Amino acid sequence: MAKQLTIALTKGRLERQTAKLFQEAGIDTSFLEKKERKLIFETEDGRFRFLLVKAPDVTTYVRQGVADVGIVGKDTLVEHPNGYYEMLDLGIGKCKFSVASTPDYQPDDYKRKTIATKYPTIAREYFDKKGEVIEVIKIEGSVEIAPVLHLADAIVDIVETGNTLRENGLEVFEDICPVSARLIVNKAAAKRKQVEIFALIEQLLPVIEKKVG
Repeated sequence: MAKQLTIALTKGRLERQTAKLFQEAGIDTSFLEKKERKLIFETEDGRFRFLLVKAPDVTTYVRQGVADVGIVGKDTLVEHPNGYYEMLDLGIGKCKFSVASTPDYQPDDYKRKTIATKYPTIAREYFDKKGEVIEVIKIEGSVEIAPVLHLADAIVDIVETGNTLRENGLEVFEDICPVSARLIVNKAAAKRKQVEIFALIEQLLPVIEKKVG
């Protein structure tokens, strides 16, 4: 008898894109369209149970074994790198890490820079590779105002369209790396539910490959 898979799903934009991907792969996620305030759902056939959680909590639920599978952006995995297997690039939720600031920012000025970001790990790694030592100010909310208010020289953030940056008088100076959604798996579940996990991956792969192709 097949075992049920519990999937921790990132709420919001990625949730909608994942639901569409699953629908195209033949997995009914129509219940997410009328979820209201519910956070736990189960497919009619009992094959999947979905948990809707915030991005950083996806890795926690998977790491602790509450969820067998998680779907979350690579940006979150960079900051929470341990306790799971990263199995598949879903090819959705595409954006990029970038360095942005006000027009007078000098990226080639090797003075010690102050960088505001939600992603201190990716910021430090990037500037380390450039041979620059930086001071990082971790901000949980909107980082775009930090250079405007002279709290920081620049920001490292996720950029999708760039509209928010432009509206706040910022521009992109350097692109760090692309970001997309990944499927991660709890280490114990990878053994206990190997058949079910690989069946899910095989069901999703043709849709992902079609989008890439």
